[in-house]
Amino acid sequence: MTPAQLSVAFFLQMAVIIAACRGVGWLVKRYLGQPQVVGEMIAGVILGPSLLGLLAPDLQHLLFPKESKTILYVGAQLGIGLYMFLVGLGFQADHFKTNAKSALAVSISGMVAPFMAAVALTPWLLHMDLFGEGVTLLQSTLFMGAAISITAFPVLARIIQERGLSKTPLGTMTLASGAIDDAGAWTVLAVVLATFGDGPMVAVKAILGGGAFVVFMVTLGPKLLAPLGRIAERQGKLTPGLLGVVIILFMACAWAMDAAGLHAVFGGFILGTVLPRGLLTRELKKQLEPFAVVVLVPMFFTFSGLNTQLSVVNSLGLISVALVILSASILAKGGACWAAARLTGQDNPTALGIAALMNARGLMELIILNIGLQRGIIGPALFSIMVVMAIVTTLMASPGFELVYGKAARARGELGALGEVEDDDAQPVMAKVTG
Repeated sequence: MTPAQLSVAFFLQMAVIIAACRGVGWLVKRYLGQPQVVGEMIAGVILGPSLLGLLAPDLQHLLFPKESKTILYVGAQLGIGLYMFLVGLGFQADHFKTNAKSALAVSISGMVAPFMAAVALTPWLLHMDLFGEGVTLLQSTLFMGAAISITAFPVLARIIQERGLSKTPLGTMTLASGAIDDAGAWTVLAVVLATFGDGPMVAVKAILGGGAFVVFMVTLGPKLLAPLGRIAERQGKLTPGLLGVVIILFMACAWAMDAAGLHAVFGGFILGTVLPRGLLTRELKKQLEPFAVVVLVPMFFTFSGLNTQLSVVNSLGLISVALVILSASILAKGGACWAAARLTGQDNPTALGIAALMNARGLMELIILNIGLQRGIIGPALFSIMVVMAIVTTLMASPGFELVYGKAARARGELGALGEVEDDDAQPVMAKVTG
């Protein structure tokens, strides 16, 4: 395709993507009680080969020609990275410090238990030839552990935002636990890729590079970035020049995490957590959030959906595998997170709420699965089964959270109606846009 043809295709794609995500998001929120983000995830799968490509392959190819996927991929990475930067702006460090013990316990338990489940399941899955040719027991176990332990960090963040919990101890602790979990899962994935011929430097960069970035940002970042907050307060607004500086910093941090072999979302999120609070963060949300949520983030969901092929699991053997993986994933991740929260002093509704949110896998899972499929680590059948697990656990998150935490919180007067918040400062622009 020529540049002119790519431009035409891009604008048509964006019109369809935004319409589908807004429409499906509204439907699931209105009639199923699911958050907007779940509808957007479903919309992405609908636009891909699993439904539109199956029912109208010519139309699907016309809307999403192969040559245009590179552009969509870049926009998807920008969108999800910028969104996680905005989530980081609402991160409450004081709540994290108060609940650091619980957050670390939840995150570590949420990784260890799924890896134990992977150790138990992987020999059986290897025996059924569900992995790629030549994949060893160690490689397959590490991959399955990473895939089962991953948390739907962007999805989790959207649910917390839409429930008005971003400034609560539960919201902050869950976000921190999810971030640590996902960083660990991506690091393990880097180790697996290193064993597939990419070399040991892939794992070294992920561990040392990512760790050095986090230490630098957490220890020196607040002091180095403090002048930006003072400039905003002195000007009384977020000037275009100051906005440009912040965007440059965001791009650099996203690049750093991508270059380290992790993911751009971590760079954006960490930067958001260390920027000085006050007028600067409020204006950044006001100016960036609507465009990021309505235009950029749907590109992420759609690109992932375009790479997701939900094959029909039509044999008793594969149905059994799917049920066992789904059950083991829910019990290992959710059960471990609940137990860790309870053992570190959280009450039962809070512990159950954390477990319900941490159990969602979402499209972070789909990213890992697509990498595994492309690199020949897993086969198409296991890929399809794991996609089903990712979707089911994500769909469970919101109603499960409402069942075990929402009602109890409202009974205690700690939480209003879903999506309801007390003031403009507590209510992110996100909820206004997605409502």
